[in-house]
Amino acid sequence: MNTLSDWLAHCERLHPKNIDMGLERVRQVAERMALRLDCPVITVAGTNGKGSTCAMLEAILGQAGYRTGVYTSPHLVRFEERLRLQGEIVNATDLIAGFANVERARGQNDEEISLTYFEFTTLAILDVMSRAQLDVAILEVGLGGRLDAVNIIDTDCAIITSIDLDHMEFLGNDRESIGREKAGILRTGRPAIVSDPVPPQSVLDYATEIDADLWLVGRDFNVSGDPQQWGWAGRGRRYSGLAYPALRGANQLVNAGGVLAALTALRERLPVTAQAVRNGFAFVELPGRFQIVPGQPALVLDVAHNPHSVAALTANLDAMGYFPTTHAVFGAMADKDLGPMLARINPLIDKWYFTDLPTARADSATSLMAKWQALTAPGKATAQTFADPQQALQAAAAAADPADRIVVFGSFYTVGGVLTDGVPRLSAKR
Repeated sequence: MNTLSDWLAHCERLHPKNIDMGLERVRQVAERMALRLDCPVITVAGTNGKGSTCAMLEAILGQAGYRTGVYTSPHLVRFEERLRLQGEIVNATDLIAGFANVERARGQNDEEISLTYFEFTTLAILDVMSRAQLDVAILEVGLGGRLDAVNIIDTDCAIITSIDLDHMEFLGNDRESIGREKAGILRTGRPAIVSDPVPPQSVLDYATEIDADLWLVGRDFNVSGDPQQWGWAGRGRRYSGLAYPALRGANQLVNAGGVLAALTALRERLPVTAQAVRNGFAFVELPGRFQIVPGQPALVLDVAHNPHSVAALTANLDAMGYFPTTHAVFGAMADKDLGPMLARINPLIDKWYFTDLPTARADSATSLMAKWQALTAPGKATAQTFADPQQALQAAAAAADPADRIVVFGSFYTVGGVLTDGVPRLSAKR
């Protein structure tokens, strides 16, 4: 196995299940590797807002001069996107070395341990991070928290972002059950930042049970703002007159509040200046999170793929103002709660372009259109199906007038599918 593609194909063949919840196997391989991160660790769990929270932490800590390492998943276009070192996407050569180390460890002493794709790749990325001489590691949980492979690393500060219904077949059927799984990243005596304004009681109960240092919105920190600026106050620190984060959307202020709480909780180990905070929020970037690409028509890219994130996307689209026609390119996994997602955003969409996606987990474009038709009165809007996101976007662009907008949303595969050749710059017919 000489290339990253070879290793990724190898990882996909190793385990009979795509997701196999539990830490015993991955922890055993990590122990064989003597895997450890010799720097402060911030772990981020939640249903929505994890990637944005990680990106804001990375931007501020980078502006403060720290060597940052950030692990997030999934990726949009290239696997290497999952690890950023000092703000730059890792190179494949470093990842290949990490994969080789994991492979040696899992087959050690002729006792081969089976790992899922996510477990194997997580260990490889953590191995690269362990050798990168980092000042701080930021780890995004893949699914849940308690049994996610990332949780083999003890965190110095845990952040739990908004919690809603997603991955219910693994995490439970209600917010309380899901919250308890997310709370599994908390550690005794260490900061536990909860940026969800209305957190499940299960999160609070577990934090109390293990005596974590719980930070709650409205009790330990607050966010306030007007149309021009915003401010934050909490536990002996205050920021005022802040420009809004460069990541668009009203929901980003919730994430930014949790970021400042975490940095305040860690200020003795990772002090940051007010200027680093201001610059970090001003320069933060994260593709696919209410990303507006200028052009005619305007293009909006968003990986909203559950009811809660689609509700946020709908509110953000509504706040953009008037567009004569809104076109939507949409593809999603079959296990998502698609009815509420489609129902929420449907009133804003005039033309739908449903797309197949290159994974067996995806719902077909034909099935998506049938579900949409069941919700929609005849004649209200139009819909077509396409074989891939690129074809769907091309059709939308061909049908759009310059003053229209096109929204590409749903799975990471949907947004990633239109980014394979770079960010599209649209120029509609005149």
